[in-house]
Amino acid sequence: QVQLVESGGGLVQAGGSLSVSCVASGSIFSINVMGWYRQVPGKECEFVASIDSDGITVYTDSVEGRFTISRDNVKSTVYLRMNSLKEEETDMYYCTAGRRLGPSYYEYKYWGQGTQVTVSS
Repeated sequence: QVQLVESGGGLVQAGGSLSVSCVASGSIFSINVMGWYRQVPGKECEFVASIDSDGITVYTDSVEGRFTISRDNVKSTVYLRMNSLKEEETDMYYCTAGRRLGPSYYEYKYWGQGTQVTVSS
């Protein structure tokens, strides 16, 4: 199994920047992709970004050019740098990990507890 622990959430003003981190432990060899989702209460989780073992990154359209996902393999950690944050991006941000099963198909099996990001005006 894989355990994921997020950190770095907090309060930031609109237009500001924030970085969140996710440390993976356990059976790291069983995963080849990690990413971030965010969720508003009562809504389904929204994909934000991912990075796979080949270094390929994917971003949802709304964050392209503003957010950057990166990894540190030695520390088994992924990072999400969020720039120019908007009020509507106030959410619980969840780290996820799983496997890339095909060129365009990902299966996320493991989830962290989430870290709260609040964007204020």
